[in-house]
This record gives sequence, structure tokens and C-alpha cells, in this order.
Amino acid sequence: MKKVAILTNGGDAPGLNAVIRAIVKTAENNGIECYGFIEGYKGLLNNDYVRLDSAGNASGILNRGGTIIGSSNNTNVFNLKTVNENGEVEYKDFSDKCVQNLKDDGFECLFTLGGDGTQKSSRDFSRKGVNCIGIPKTIDNDVAATDITFGYNTAVSVATEALDRLHTTAEAHHRVMVLEVMGRYAGWIALESAIAGGADCALLPEIPYDINKVVEKINQRKARGKNFSVIVVSEGAREKDGELSVKRTLDEGKGLDNVRLGGAGEKLAGQLEEITGLSARTTVLGYVQRGGTPSAYDRVLSTKYGVKAMELAMEGIFNVLVSYKHGEMTYVSLDDVVGKDTAVGAASSKNRTVPMDDPLIDTARRIGICLGD
Repeated sequence: MKKVAILTNGGDAPGLNAVIRAIVKTAENNGIECYGFIEGYKGLLNNDYVRLDSAGNASGILNRGGTIIGSSNNTNVFNLKTVNENGEVEYKDFSDKCVQNLKDDGFECLFTLGGDGTQKSSRDFSRKGVNCIGIPKTIDNDVAATDITFGYNTAVSVATEALDRLHTTAEAHHRVMVLEVMGRYAGWIALESAIAGGADCALLPEIPYDINKVVEKINQRKARGKNFSVIVVSEGAREKDGELSVKRTLDEGKGLDNVRLGGAGEKLAGQLEEITGLSARTTVLGYVQRGGTPSAYDRVLSTKYGVKAMELAMEGIFNVLVSYKHGEMTYVSLDDVVGKDTAVGAASSKNRTVPMDDPLIDTARRIGICLGD
């Protein structure tokens, strides 16, 4: 093996640069050249790439957030939105052009750093003969077949610090403070930060909540002289028989997340203020969770992921996802990660949500955190 390429795709996450650095260093130590496609699959389509060098552009990036080679979250090359000469919108499959680019460039392996959508495309490329190795990236921690994704620990730490700060203002003003965190389909961030930050309620996508249960928790605290409460809510949380809080819907094509969530926290705060009579305020943590310096844990985890990925490439093990299971780095088939949907350009059909028998659920309940059910 002489040449490999990396792309980072989807939303950014703390630790992406640490993974890149680990791949580059491991490659160089074995006489392998490493390159990076600019802006994810968009760079692959445009054949836009740069040489990565641990003594140059890949130096000093261990502690940097974001990604030095950029990312794209609206480029599904298997079903890409285009505008023809008549101004009409069409969706075309440009995957064969991407495959040809890889062949022409002489890349023997493509590392895909991303979440479920990124790995779905990676699996589809593998079926076209490309040697792909996926590395799971999402702060939501919802990529199937791995215990933890890099970036998640940092996101939980940021959310926990926010809760620490919200506690003081909640107590000072006798308010209900609602913190909305990321988590479209999975409530890992909300659940773990609620435990770490001493929240009174944690509302997750996995448990449609009863507003009356939340009110009951607040009133129990009022009866004990606690005239304030702190609540964490995932952006994908919804009431029983209710709908997701959708901010807007895009039309970027099949296989992409076209729904932009927003408003779950604001909706909840409004209801609670009306029912309880307490002043309620909302803080939407948003992109603060995924930006900035990765935690020490994520730096180490990312480095492990990068080293393992390069080792698999040198061993000739392709079309897999690097996986962290039971404290060890291993790998699983990309088919096991993205589900059984074989339609080209379709979205991944699998997500790692919080199971109801997870120890975190039991821990939260035992210390009195209301989960809305």
C-alpha cells in the first residue's frame, strides 16, 4: 500500500483532527502517503484533495476542533441535487465519477469519517469496488455497532457545564430553566449530562413524555421549598401523541437529513410556565456542543480510532467500520452499521438509540430524575 485518502463528512465533531493526525502519523511510519479530500464527498466528486503531512498541515491539530480538510452535510453523490440547462431540478448519481477519481488518483483505501449517512455512502462505494474503512463520528453517539463515538464526551462535558451555570440563575430567580441539547433520534447527551449536571428532568426522543409528569416533578420540588427546576430536553424529544419540533424542511435529495429540528425547548418552557406559574426560560446549546477543543478523552479515543483504521488498511481489511466494543478497538461490516436498505442513495436505516434497559436509565430513575413517563 502506497497511497490512502481521508474525507470528513457531515456535521463537525471534536476529535476529527485527532483522527486525521493519527491516520497520517501511522501511515507515514509505514511509508504510506496520505491525502485529504476537501469538504467531504464534495471534494471526492470534484477530485479536490491535498497531501497531508505530519510535519506540515497535519501538525499541531490534536487539540483543534472542526476539521482541517472541511466537511459537507448536503452532498449525497449517489443522489445529488442538480439544476439542468432548463432550470429544472434533477437528482443524479455521480458515484461512478467518484470511483473513477479514486482510481485515477491511485488511492488504495478511502477512510470515511462520519455518521450514519456518511457510512451508508461508504457502504455503497464498497459495493462499487472501493476499499473503504469507516470511522464513526457523531456527537449524538448514535452510530450503530459501536459503544461510543468520538466527540460525544466533549458534547456531554459542554452540556454539563451549561447545566452547572443554569443552576445558579435558576435558583437566584426561582425559575424553570430548560436546556435544549442535540439528539435527533437518540437521547444520550441529554441523559448523561442530566446525571452529571444534576438536572431534575431529562426528556429523550426514546420516551415520548407526559407534560403532567414533568409538572408533577416541579410541584414536588416546590412542596419541598425548591422553587426552581432544571430540565434537559433533546431536540428530538416530543410529547405523547405529539410531533417533532421542526424548524424547517429542506429539499436536498434522498439520503440526506432534510428536516431541521428546533423549538423543543421553547415549546416545553412555554407549557411549563403556563401550568406551574413559575417563570421559565430556554437555552439552546446548539453548535456550541460540537465546536471547540476536544476533551482529553476524545483526543485519546480519536487517536485509537485513527491508528486502528490505518492498521486495518495495511492488513487488507476493507468495507468495515472501526468499532469500539467492550473497551477494545475492533471492526464490523458496514452492512451491519447502516442496515439492510440496499437502495442506492437511500439513508441509513439504523441508529443506536438509548435502550430502556441501559444502566444510565436505571441510574437516572434511582436518583429521582424524571424521564417524562
